[in-house]
Amino acid sequence: MDTLELLVHPVRLRIVHALTGDRALTTAELCDRTPDVSKATVYRHVSLLADAGVLEVDGETRVRGAVERRYRLSRERAVIDAVVEPEEHRRGFAVAMTILIAEFNAYLDREHADPAADSVGYRQHAIWLNPAELAELITGLRQAIVPHLNHDPAPDRTQYLLSPILFPIEDAADER
Repeated sequence: MDTLELLVHPVRLRIVHALTGDRALTTAELCDRTPDVSKATVYRHVSLLADAGVLEVDGETRVRGAVERRYRLSRERAVIDAVVEPEEHRRGFAVAMTILIAEFNAYLDREHADPAADSVGYRQHAIWLNPAELAELITGLRQAIVPHLNHDPAPDRTQYLLSPILFPIEDAADER
């Protein structure tokens, strides 16, 4: 299974999200992060990711006679760099939306969820851009986001899911 096929799955991508920031978590801790997914399903997908080299064993401890592994992302393997066809884009986008909905519902289901205090946002803006303006916007977004991608978890940090989505809603030819 190639990396695209492996990562374009709602549960596996949520596991990857949970391990970003150079975190090491056990499968039980990953189950706690995905309470809407059965433990058997989380264990199965952790196994698939580990077998593919996307997850690495960071350490092992004995717990009641069983071995409990802590997993960490292999940054080199947890990326999708392939050029994909429209059907793969369609599938990837559907998975991304499924994950957003699942993560948002899990957030709202927390006892102390406070969207206003947590600066939750999900606005959409329809904007008109020529190719140069589009390139400038993308560059600006990258410059704003990239410096924050490698922040490590810390007591004063909360992990946020940021999902910029950009695509044309009309063809340039339709305007004429």
